[in-house]
Amino acid sequence: MSILKAPGAQISYEVSGSGPLFILIPGAAGVGEVFRPLARELNSQYQVLTYDRRGFSRSRLDGPQDYDHRLSTDADDARRLIEHLTNQPAIVFGNSSGAIVALEVLTQYPKLVQTVVAHEPPVVSLLPDASEWWAFFDGVYDTYRKDGVSNALHQFASAVVGDTDRQVMEHARAKHANAYTMTNTVYWLEHELRQYPRVAFDLAVLRAHTRQIMLVGGHDAQGKVSYQASKILAKQLGREIVNLPGGHLGFMAHPIEFAKELIHALGSGNH
Repeated sequence: MSILKAPGAQISYEVSGSGPLFILIPGAAGVGEVFRPLARELNSQYQVLTYDRRGFSRSRLDGPQDYDHRLSTDADDARRLIEHLTNQPAIVFGNSSGAIVALEVLTQYPKLVQTVVAHEPPVVSLLPDASEWWAFFDGVYDTYRKDGVSNALHQFASAVVGDTDRQVMEHARAKHANAYTMTNTVYWLEHELRQYPRVAFDLAVLRAHTRQIMLVGGHDAQGKVSYQASKILAKQLGREIVNLPGGHLGFMAHPIEFAKELIHALGSGNH
């Protein structure tokens, strides 16, 4: 574990393997730990960077936070990590809200990016029923405030992911439970659950960088909200979604197959 100091936070990160830099940006969990099985499959070809996003687990806050611009700060942290480790463009993979961060890295720092691999970013603003989903996320937050974290997570997972992904989430939460688990979840509920699905990217900016974008989704998640939103984004950008094994959390459930197909997609120019 290493620490990179950034304004207002100390970013905890780990690096394995050698080759072009491949940064993995976590979603709701906020911790690089969720990517360890995938990182093991990638680090024979890449220098793989996993990290805890600021405010989660070991990436502790040590100063005032500008929560009105949290996404920009998340992207800036990723930028600092990339520049700290390489002077070459990196592959930037993000899952779920981490994919929102990955796309923001591209919009702000395109020269640092070889390819953004956006795995089911919940770009809900593109959906025809966006207002209903925003109301749903607000409702999950209200449940958390009134009835606790557990009830809120159940409400969220029941609507957003499939049965297999729910099992993966529950298993991972139990397996990796530690002193940070509850504070991580509360941090996500307070600062990300409602905010990141409301992000509306400038599509003109993304279109200017379509050659650097690969939109990927879980083969088993095609009826779920994040996949559907990603599908609309792909259409807006003139791209096709690359389907990878599993669902929203396929990289956790099927890391070997997921890595194999991801490496193949990157090598075959599906972006």
